Amino acid sequence: MHGSIVGRRAFLQAGAIFMAGGMLHQEGSSWLQAAPAEQAINIRIGLLTDLHYADKPTRGNRYYRESLPKLNEAIEAFQKAQIEFAVELGDLIDSASSLQEEQGFLKAINTPLAKAIRHRHYVLGNHCVERLTKEEFLGEVEQARSYYAFDHNGYHIIILDACFRGDGVPYGRKNSDWKDAFIPPEEVDWLKEDLRGTNLPTLVFVHQRLDVNNHYAPRNAAEVRTVLESSERVIAVFQGHSHANDYHEINGIHYCTLAAMIEGAAPDHNSYSILKIHTDGTLQVTGFRKQASYTWKNAVVD
Repeated sequence: MHGSIVGRRAFLQAGAIFMAGGMLHQEGSSWLQAAPAEQAINIRIGLLTDLHYADKPTRGNRYYRESLPKLNEAIEAFQKAQIEFAVELGDLIDSASSLQEEQGFLKAINTPLAKAIRHRHYVLGNHCVERLTKEEFLGEVEQARSYYAFDHNGYHIIILDACFRGDGVPYGRKNSDWKDAFIPPEEVDWLKEDLRGTNLPTLVFVHQRLDVNNHYAPRNAAEVRTVLESSERVIAVFQGHSHANDYHEINGIHYCTLAAMIEGAAPDHNSYSILKIHTDGTLQVTGFRKQASYTWKNAVVD
């Protein structure tokens, strides 16, 4: 699929989705999903979202401290699968009573991830920058920018940042409401220019949902969807934020919302996945524990 584009019409006519859940088996201390025989694979990406790690008591269905052992399980699966990089889709930490405490939460959850997975990409979530500024969060995880793009094995990868208020002010220092998210004009302009500059099939990663028009979405989600569709390059968007498995296909683009790692007691209520892109263009999301699995078979045109 190197250098080829998945056409919009081909998506709508030939796209197929298959979901599989609960197909888990135990191997030693790890849980791995049974999977069919695989063709050659171009890319393996580890995906996780909404860990909400905090050293504080469980509240409702949020088991804050248990995100550490859940993450360790995900790391083991990522290493076994030999992923090329991991994408953390936001809300790596939860809120704290002080800036110092929040910095401690971030260091505690990021240290094992950084030690085990060399190549990582962090999407900013609203909880990542509740007390912390974006510069403070990004400095700790050793990432230069909150939105950017790169190429990998014949695919274009875009990381977006929707952690801005409706007036364009970036989140930080408890100045925001999680229901008020926005992708500012300068980032939208950057996105348009970036997509004009690539002829590769493209994957987008963002925290807030672009496939809905409610409080889980940036205010200008519809505008951003139009940008993605107009490029005729974007094949899939991966997102978190609403904590539940969800999927929509909108105008030929797959929008996959991943389940939150924080929800439920370990080990059974963990959620993470591995995205495999096969050489025939098939995208396979292998979900672990509570994460749903998907396979998208798409016609590929030159």
